[in-house]
Amino acid sequence: MQYTQILLSPVRFFILSLLLMVAPLANANPIANAAIQTPHVVPSAPEIAGDAYLLIDFDSGRVLAEKRANERVEPASLTKIMTGYVVINELNNGNMSMDDMVTISKKAWKMPGSKMFIEVGKKVSVRDLIKGMVIQSGNDASVALAEHIAGSEEVFAQLMNKYAKSLGMTNTHYVNATGLPHEDHYTSAHDLALLTKALIQNFPEEYAWYSEKKFTFNGITQYNRNKLLWQDETVDGLKTGHTESAGYCLVSSAKRDDMRLISVVLGTNSANTRVQETQKLLNYGFRFFETHKMYNAFQRLKDVTVWEGNRDLMGLGLAEDLFVTVPRGQYNNLKLDTLVANAIKAPVSEGSEMGELKVTLGEKEIATRPLIALDSVQEGSFFKKLIDQVKMTFQSLLGGE
Repeated sequence: MQYTQILLSPVRFFILSLLLMVAPLANANPIANAAIQTPHVVPSAPEIAGDAYLLIDFDSGRVLAEKRANERVEPASLTKIMTGYVVINELNNGNMSMDDMVTISKKAWKMPGSKMFIEVGKKVSVRDLIKGMVIQSGNDASVALAEHIAGSEEVFAQLMNKYAKSLGMTNTHYVNATGLPHEDHYTSAHDLALLTKALIQNFPEEYAWYSEKKFTFNGITQYNRNKLLWQDETVDGLKTGHTESAGYCLVSSAKRDDMRLISVVLGTNSANTRVQETQKLLNYGFRFFETHKMYNAFQRLKDVTVWEGNRDLMGLGLAEDLFVTVPRGQYNNLKLDTLVANAIKAPVSEGSEMGELKVTLGEKEIATRPLIALDSVQEGSFFKKLIDQVKMTFQSLLGGE
């Protein structure tokens, strides 16, 4: 360790002497000291009247509140979030268009529960069916879309399960496109949050469908059941659900300034309760936490020495943008540590993991991400390797890294 000698000028010495004289007087007044300290206190999450719930930050993924978030539950019409996700993918893959006309089957027409009131044998556009599913929560519209895409609702459910697996939804299994009760049809609050994040992140334009408040079809106007769209202007989606066995459920997302939260509330006892409890969670998250983007993907964060290569330095960075969610007012107290392997030797491929970046707040770990090589480093010439080997030997003898 190196020490640097500090030389004080006469003026600085005089000022320092005055400060040392005043310090005991300040310490003698405990009330004054208490006024200076401003600790950041984050209360516990509010009590939520539901069987399960989850509140996460959209960008960082940090969990801000949860209860039984990984337990399997009945999703009811929250199923239609995945139905919509599959529909959007089919549209983007060019397998159908919004103007396609769908002939309504007897099965779709006869579906129980919420309806958009389509008629058997009639042709309805994909555009109208999507609105009927998203805004009116029509079971008939959901089945009509499923049959148009996959030929049958059963085959469509197989598509739903493939998408669920690709998104990491490990506690989810679908048997239909509507959410009507079935013992093998289930999900979890955590999986619903994963799906919602993927929908917003991958399809921001289509996500706007979920903020529409009403839709008129066949002379019948129905209103979006997500009453938060009227109550909180920062809420821009997403979906309600209800069956006798599932209770009243609501998945919502809201954005205030640059911070977006996703809330999942399951198994409440009324439509009003699911709205009130969701509002509680959202207000708690926005009031007591803040989210910051720390680094961009592939931003050069650190240079490290590479031995025996065609060049001596290599940049390290992150494969994805890094967002952190912390208690309000605590962002400047974050501590960053980079851990990098010693004696990195060429060749090194671009994207190889070379260490990790750790972000902590006090004793709590906020985020850990792999540090990757931003460039490839090829092997150096024979003489370059020989010179570096000699350097490494001397460095080792001198106690260096």
